[in-house]
Amino acid sequence: MKQVTIQTPSKTYPVKIGEEMTNEIVMFIKKRFPKVSNVWIIADEEVFTLHGTSLAVTLKDFFKLTIYKAPKGEYAKSFRVYEEAITHGLEHKVDRHSLVLAFGGGAIGDLAGFVASTYMRGIPFIGVPTTILAHDSAVGGKVAINHPLGKNMVGQFYQPEGVFFDLNYFKTLPEKEVLSGFAEVIKHAFLSSSSFLEEIMSSFHSVNNLDKKFLIDCLVKGIEVKGDIVSKDERESNIRAFLNFGHTYGHAVESSSGYGNRTHGESVMIGMIYALYLSKIYYNLSFNLSTFITWIKSIGYDLKVPDSISFEVLYQGMQHDKKSQDGVPVFVLLRSIGEPEMVKVSKEDLIKADGFIRQIT
Repeated sequence: MKQVTIQTPSKTYPVKIGEEMTNEIVMFIKKRFPKVSNVWIIADEEVFTLHGTSLAVTLKDFFKLTIYKAPKGEYAKSFRVYEEAITHGLEHKVDRHSLVLAFGGGAIGDLAGFVASTYMRGIPFIGVPTTILAHDSAVGGKVAINHPLGKNMVGQFYQPEGVFFDLNYFKTLPEKEVLSGFAEVIKHAFLSSSSFLEEIMSSFHSVNNLDKKFLIDCLVKGIEVKGDIVSKDERESNIRAFLNFGHTYGHAVESSSGYGNRTHGESVMIGMIYALYLSKIYYNLSFNLSTFITWIKSIGYDLKVPDSISFEVLYQGMQHDKKSQDGVPVFVLLRSIGEPEMVKVSKEDLIKADGFIRQIT
């Protein structure tokens, strides 16, 4: 088992990565919350069907258990589902001495964390991520639901008590979810070092041949990159915004496609290529973008932005991005690998980058 300790001004907590982690979770809850009245599992309904029964059976031996099953993916992050979850907790006598256990991918982590942060003005939660993608969202305490005008527009900063990655859950991930998760790993490499990026590009050639040691190393390094940034800027007043590399255009593509119709990670991958193109314009970034795109395509990423989604639609989405200033989109660009900067980008340059994205596919 590997462990990374996340230190923020508001809380220090462990992120543990291994196999057969249920007993670790039980011991953690018993030690950290000896008087817990109720463990409230908020789970992705499909993930719970695959893995939740055995987890619930073990937890029931030690704790009173309540289970709420949410729709899969971004459909979980709606006002309707949020209200339904709160109602479920109230109807099942979940009180202020209870603990939320977020069981699923990044969307469930966001929903469950936001429920925990607002239920009776806040109860603790722990994360049990079941996707590679969630190595990013499960760490750092950003919890939220979506608004029709933008992703993650309703939320707050609320750190978990602990995060437990059980690698056994990754074995059932479909190919598109593995690719989605590795987009965030690649993002962390761009934000940290060329050596990390080179290691990924030289080792990751097929979703079906993913070495377990390589996967663990990537998760640990990615979590360490994020943990280091979050420790310095918990509430995103400055450098934490760097973690949005690839997200400004990526979120616009994702939301314009209809939540659930395109994976978050694949959208972010498109957004990173968009930002890398802009980085060449603004900073003359020394990076072989064509080689990177060829590698990304060979692994299986779909980079196509449909003609039905116009630039103007995407531009409106970028204007709604939380980093925007006075309606002008602000992007995380790279002076070099590991050296990000926040930059206001003109509409003219955004149109150029959009044209580049559309022609590479």
